Amino acid sequence: MIRVLIADDSSFMRNVLSDLFASAPDFEVIGTAADGSEAVKLVSRLKPDLVTMDVNMPMMNGLQALEVIMESCPTPVVMLSSLTKEDADETVRALQLGAVDFITKAGGSVSRIDTIKDEILEKSRNAATAKVKKFINNDNILGKKQEAANLKRINILERKGATVPNRGITPTSIVASRLKPTAHVTATSRTSSILKQHSSVTEKLAKRENPYLKMRNAHSNGSSGGNKLIALGTSTGGPKALQYVVPKLPADMPCGMVIVQHMPAGFTKSLAERLDDISQVKVKEAEDMEPILPGCVYIAPGDYHMEITGSGSQRVISLNQKPPLAAHRPAVDIMFDSVAQYGGDVVSVILTGMGCDGTAGMKKIKEAGGYIIAESQETCVVYGMPKAVVDAGISDEVLPVQNIAEAIMNAVRK
Repeated sequence: MIRVLIADDSSFMRNVLSDLFASAPDFEVIGTAADGSEAVKLVSRLKPDLVTMDVNMPMMNGLQALEVIMESCPTPVVMLSSLTKEDADETVRALQLGAVDFITKAGGSVSRIDTIKDEILEKSRNAATAKVKKFINNDNILGKKQEAANLKRINILERKGATVPNRGITPTSIVASRLKPTAHVTATSRTSSILKQHSSVTEKLAKRENPYLKMRNAHSNGSSGGNKLIALGTSTGGPKALQYVVPKLPADMPCGMVIVQHMPAGFTKSLAERLDDISQVKVKEAEDMEPILPGCVYIAPGDYHMEITGSGSQRVISLNQKPPLAAHRPAVDIMFDSVAQYGGDVVSVILTGMGCDGTAGMKKIKEAGGYIIAESQETCVVYGMPKAVVDAGISDEVLPVQNIAEAIMNAVRK
């Protein structure tokens, strides 16, 4: 029996969800909460197997409640979200904080619940089996967001052919223009810390050859990994797992990276933007016929399959709305199938997720000479997609998620 706590400020929605779960023999509603603060207290007291959490609630919203729950009493949480841009941003943030999954309410309307009854029950069952861990502050995992942004600005200047001193850009001016103090660190101490760490970066940039010129040359002549292509697939737990991978990739990554994350339309752009904020590489939602450039990461848009065409330095993204594959669009297997043609130039990665999407495509990549990295069970929220790859005997490395970025770069540079 799955013991459920429902958190929603709408009494009508609480009743609808309670009736929905009561209609399924494997669920038991053990409590309801009208705001985030009440939800936190009930989670601590009742220890539910699953929480359904509305994003927008008074007193303490769903995001704030989720963070407290994941810190104090880690519990599988499924978020309920509308399709507004604001809610999409909040939902992606919730997934990065540790929510297992989310369910969309079109237009924020409760009238659609009957039409997504099966989806709610299926996602709730799956989420209840997920492995969740105590939330760790992202600053400890990723390094400081502002520092990544500062480095990215400096690198953009270099890409345009300028050395930082010649353009009058210093760490001081960059920090002053973008730094925002936090509740725990004053602007003065934060600035001092960043200046100390990055003063040497500016000096190096002024003295060395433009790294993007080197990167472009490597890409064109096939040296130093320039002809490589990184392809990654993930599903449940992916938004959080990607935080351990993408921000650790270096700004001078000599090749491009393509990602399929199972996610509906309206949410992948928010995911890309959030990852871009904390990464040195450029992260964006992929566009049709867009060339794949070194140092860039492209995330397939929700409701579109992503395939890669072209050769060498002329690889291009192709998006389409062919029928879903095993209920997924985008599907990992479709992307992997399309990159198998590049053989030994492919470094493919499979992260946490339900099911086996990606295994068939990885078999083709392996047969063509590509390199296979799978996330290990110890860090997976759901050990499904990586397990299928490991069980198929095609993985070259099986690693905890925090070690995968380094493994990717080692494989790229081989």
